[in-house]
Amino acid sequence: MSVDATEKSSSVEEMIARVRSGSVESLGDLLQVYQSYLGVLATTQIDGRLRRRMSASDLVQETMLAAHRDFHQFRGGSEGELVAWLRQVLSNCLSHAVERNIYAKKRDIRREVALDTMAKKLDDSMARLSHLVADNGASPSEVVQHRELATELSDQLAKLKDSYRDVIVYRNLQGLSFDEIAQRMEIKSGAARMLWLRAIAKFKDVCQLNEQGDLS
Repeated sequence: MSVDATEKSSSVEEMIARVRSGSVESLGDLLQVYQSYLGVLATTQIDGRLRRRMSASDLVQETMLAAHRDFHQFRGGSEGELVAWLRQVLSNCLSHAVERNIYAKKRDIRREVALDTMAKKLDDSMARLSHLVADNGASPSEVVQHRELATELSDQLAKLKDSYRDVIVYRNLQGLSFDEIAQRMEIKSGAARMLWLRAIAKFKDVCQLNEQGDLS
């Protein structure tokens, strides 16, 4: 379900209020606002073992379904509280996926450690997202008017072509070396570096265009 221009201009708090008044359609629209954000986080969290069994889009779909099903458990009223809750839903879905696909038939001593560190990894990804915007030389108030910094940044990343978005996620959010990126993307290390440079330049252009649009 798409979010039209009117819904985009509405505050998240108003959308939450409409959902609580019984609007099922508003719930779909509200969750759709955060699909790009959840997609970026999901991409950073799925490691090599899990990637062979499910994609980031699979994890996002599970998260959206769980959030829709369990929204009655959300007690907050602000966007910050909603974003934190959605991150927890994604973390829970990721934990279940690890249990189902990796630890389903055996007990691994690393299991508890892996699951316990997932929440921290999500926090680290959030910090890296914020640093990307800071690197553009724009303050949060300039880049984000009424939305969380990381969700706005995720929307801008979603506007890039897949290879640009992926290389930024791998390099800036996951902290991979260019050799590791090259192996994952099946290109040479030098090509990975050049791709990243082009991607960052394009990303800055997209953010600047978005800022100009907000000010117009």
